Amino acid sequence: MTATIRLTMAQALTRFLSRQFTQIDGERLPIVGGVWAIFGHGNVAGLGEALWHERERLPTFRAHNEQAMAHAAIAYAKANMRRRFMAATTSIGPGATNLVTAAALAHVNRLPVLLLPGDVFANRIPDPVLQQIEDFGDGTVSANDCFKPVSRYFDRITRPEQIIPALQRAMQVLTDPAGCGPVTLALCQDVQAEAYDYPESFFEERLWTQRRPRADRDELKAAAEALKAAKKPLIVAGGGVLYSGASGDLGRFSAATGIPVCETQAGKSSLPDDNALNMAAIGVTGTQAANRLAAEADLILAVGTRLQDFTTGSWALFGAPGKTIIGLNVQPFDAGKHRALPLVADAREGLTDLSEALTGWKAPESWTAHAKAGKADWRKDAEKVTAASNAALPSDAQVIGAVQRTLGSDIVLLHAAGGLPGELHKLWQAGPPGSYHAEYGFSCMGYEIAGGLGAKMARPDTEVVVMVGDGSYLMMNSEIATSVMLGLKLTIVLLDNRGFGCINRLQNATGSASFNNLLKDTRHETLPEIDFVAHAGSLGAIAVKAASIAELEATLAQAKTNTRTAVVVIDTDPLVSTGAGGAWWDVAVPEVSERAEVRAARAQYDIERQHQRVGE
Repeated sequence: MTATIRLTMAQALTRFLSRQFTQIDGERLPIVGGVWAIFGHGNVAGLGEALWHERERLPTFRAHNEQAMAHAAIAYAKANMRRRFMAATTSIGPGATNLVTAAALAHVNRLPVLLLPGDVFANRIPDPVLQQIEDFGDGTVSANDCFKPVSRYFDRITRPEQIIPALQRAMQVLTDPAGCGPVTLALCQDVQAEAYDYPESFFEERLWTQRRPRADRDELKAAAEALKAAKKPLIVAGGGVLYSGASGDLGRFSAATGIPVCETQAGKSSLPDDNALNMAAIGVTGTQAANRLAAEADLILAVGTRLQDFTTGSWALFGAPGKTIIGLNVQPFDAGKHRALPLVADAREGLTDLSEALTGWKAPESWTAHAKAGKADWRKDAEKVTAASNAALPSDAQVIGAVQRTLGSDIVLLHAAGGLPGELHKLWQAGPPGSYHAEYGFSCMGYEIAGGLGAKMARPDTEVVVMVGDGSYLMMNSEIATSVMLGLKLTIVLLDNRGFGCINRLQNATGSASFNNLLKDTRHETLPEIDFVAHAGSLGAIAVKAASIAELEATLAQAKTNTRTAVVVIDTDPLVSTGAGGAWWDVAVPEVSERAEVRAARAQYDIERQHQRVGE
């Protein structure tokens, strides 16, 4: 007879999670790093009580904003290269819907997070329960149905025994390299408190390790033959290189074959910036060195990248007629994009197999030398725009240069939306794998500070530096207080250009007048005088205003010795961005406008669109 233990559904859930493990570099670790929780009536009595029982094995953390706590959980998973993850629980209602943006972010970026929102009563007796959204034509709908399109796996738990298969499926998704993404288990609040006789075997400790699928022999043969025929091959390294732990393999493969490497936003730091064959950023926010090669390459080996719009310059960047793309990816959906030769495999295993198949083969020396010369030229251009300046309003690039010179490349540099991703992608000189942490798949304003908190939880012994604009800061800054409360020091560099400077520049570039982006161009009675130093200080941070690049460097040097979160504010120029590097991006311009500038921009847009390689 099967031995059982009587627990509530919520108690079973937390007990199960606390007994799941992984192994990283030979060390056995809990795979769930903890649970972020903001309690309400929909989860405090059931899941809240259960978390209290497991608080030593499954720590619970309190945040100030539901979206932010999920961002922190997602950043924790990213900083752990998807090998560990966290959960987040909220009540039914606005707490739950606040998680939806974070779920979309995790979905786009293929990152694991377990979302546990409360739900309506399964028995339908309290109807409508507080915060319930009522659908006039469907009694089964709740607010949590919003999660369905942004979850890799969704389940609504309406009976206590349903948690058994649901958690098994959840773990499979959260640990699967191809299907990885957010899992939502909507927990009906009465069912959270209902008991069931669970089999004791359900709570046995289990070790989850990373699956590494090998390449199909025929696909491998086709890829190797295509590479051997190439005269101008190029590697595009995406986030899959980092998640596979394949940085060393990529470096050896590149060195052995002489193939230059360029990096997507998610793939940056796959190789250190000082690697002679690392051309750094590719695409819309790319370097001249990388984009020149991309335009000339007759073969692109895309490793662990989904080849999104920014990477490909809206499919106008890879310009060589008859080029071949090889999609080395663990996810078949990505491996076959744009008529690529698919090579469905783990990045590390795929590179190992290709290395063996290409033994003795090298790209033409002239191509490798061409790449290295371009890298040297780019470094000179980058040094010019990042050099120290006495300008009253420095550029983002000059601030980046100050941070780099003062803090070096061994920190974790984290950022998300606005103008900074473009400047950092091309200009930041990344160090070890994972030292560059960008959320640019969803480009979600407000991720930065919460993400910094999650990254610091994953890497407590590493300096985590967050670069954020005033627009993102104002959207979400509450987790400064959480970082102070938890003793997790961040260094936050806040660039204040008094509005949404990046979109203002894009607006101008498409012929429109500055409108509703910079604060001065909005409808207003009085422009706000926002004191970011006072605000950050009120949340418990050490807060300083730097009046110049020199002051910024001195302040950052001091911040190294801080024991709690510091916010360093500097005013920047909203109109200046780096002219060097970059590639065209398809942003549709109106066909009809009263403005001559828009008509001119549309004419140029029509010319640029002719370079798109549709269907390739």
